[in-house]
Amino acid sequence: MARLVPAVTRSLDILELFLEGDGTLSAPEVTRSLGLPRTTVHELIATLTARSYLAPVPSRPGRYRLGVRTYQLGSRYAEDLDLSAEGRQVATEVARTCDETVHVAILEGTDVIYIAKVDSTHAVRMVSAAGRRLPAHCTSVGKMLLASLPGTELEARLADLELTAMTPHSITEPVELRTALDTVRQRGVAVEHRESNPDVSCVAAPVRDRTGRVVAALSISVPMIRWSDAREQELAELALKGAGELSGRLGHLGAQ
Repeated sequence: MARLVPAVTRSLDILELFLEGDGTLSAPEVTRSLGLPRTTVHELIATLTARSYLAPVPSRPGRYRLGVRTYQLGSRYAEDLDLSAEGRQVATEVARTCDETVHVAILEGTDVIYIAKVDSTHAVRMVSAAGRRLPAHCTSVGKMLLASLPGTELEARLADLELTAMTPHSITEPVELRTALDTVRQRGVAVEHRESNPDVSCVAAPVRDRTGRVVAALSISVPMIRWSDAREQELAELALKGAGELSGRLGHLGAQ
């Protein structure tokens, strides 16, 4: 492994401090946080400022904030992001952990579209495919995405939503759907029991972008022969972890 360059490491440590709090810091605060010599901190801040990675706060003398160069780098990173590719990478890790089928889906109108899928290795498993479209109200990913919409936008979509049944367990009444979405908001995960497939249950968690907006959902699908209350709780935690990892790749920093 190549040797890490101390000056570069310290510079990056300084920049990462600005991800917390109100986004401004003084040199003494950096010194206390990192335990570095005062002279070293001043030299590093001066260098970062000269290269526009930091900038003085005009209204607060002695304090700094992230500079325009960090915005340019972040914007370039965002431009190169591929939600489908990133989703498949994370889904692969989640599937490797639980050996169940993992999906990443987005909302389009009142349907969900699966943009990434990784199969279980079990002989008995959910059969689906990336690119498949399903009614949002019949799936855990769909309920997660609907529940994450702002109130007015949700009502506008529900007005156009025909609650057709995919199985005898599908939600077909608006009041029942609204109650289910309230439960999703309270729990932070969505669960679907045999609503899109009579032999499968699923649990889903929200995927957020750098602004905190829910842009996708990650789900784990399990045949009923391997489903239980204990397994549901275990997979809910794993789905939240996987969704958090994918959110981080999209630039989300805060708590979900």
